[in-house]
Amino acid sequence: MPVDGVPRRWCPRGTPDAGVPGTLHGHAGETPAAGPRGTAAADARRFAARGVRPWRLLPTPAGTPFTFWYTVLLCVTALIAERADPALVHALLQGSSTDVAHLVRTPERVLVGSALWVAGGVASPFTAGFVLVLTALERRVGGLRTAGVFLLGHVLATLATEVPVGLAVLAGDLPGSSLHRLDYGVSFGVAAACGALAGLLPLWLRVPLLTAFGGMLVQDLLAFTDPMTEWGHLIALLVGIATWPPVRRWHAARQPPPLARPLLRPERRAAGRTGRW
Repeated sequence: MPVDGVPRRWCPRGTPDAGVPGTLHGHAGETPAAGPRGTAAADARRFAARGVRPWRLLPTPAGTPFTFWYTVLLCVTALIAERADPALVHALLQGSSTDVAHLVRTPERVLVGSALWVAGGVASPFTAGFVLVLTALERRVGGLRTAGVFLLGHVLATLATEVPVGLAVLAGDLPGSSLHRLDYGVSFGVAAACGALAGLLPLWLRVPLLTAFGGMLVQDLLAFTDPMTEWGHLIALLVGIATWPPVRRWHAARQPPPLARPLLRPERRAAGRTGRW
């Protein structure tokens, strides 16, 4: 029989109310396994109903504003490089180049200016990589942090490749013309963002991504077409990998809180109040 003074829905297992729907271990007919949003099977059905959303691979003004507007800017500069007078384009690129001479005189201007152009135009593989990688990273950590990872890789890889050139010129190992080496583009930032994004992917995606991208960079380095640039790509990739700890914290901070735990069994809650049962 029910215990005096205790509502019937709190009666222990085995009492007459234990099997009444909406009373014992749930509310309105729920079972203990059912959380606030329903059963796990129902959650799986809802997830499957959403289907694959390929449009989330592309940037949008609201969802990924940094990547979207940066992409628009790169399309504009690519159009200028394609349609403008070649002499003007060369002057613009030379003025934005992160060569040693410019880094000594105006480092801030050229570090920003060099990231406004895509080497090879919109047909470059790094253009597609820029859109896909930065969109995926921004959806996980936000726009400002994505910009920070991109800028970190761009700046560190540039300095790591241009400072040795300056030292080699001072030592007499390279000619003075090396101080004016044309160097621009977004590829260092893309490589860093790719390395950072890999740390947020499951292992079965992370390993193929790093293997394919790293292998491509090593192959280009062995070709010895532009060793300084290819070394810069590898350095930028390592910079992105080094950001895994903060990037993972940023990603975790943006996740919604986990579903509330199912309610304790009524007899345990009653025991917590009375010290009995």
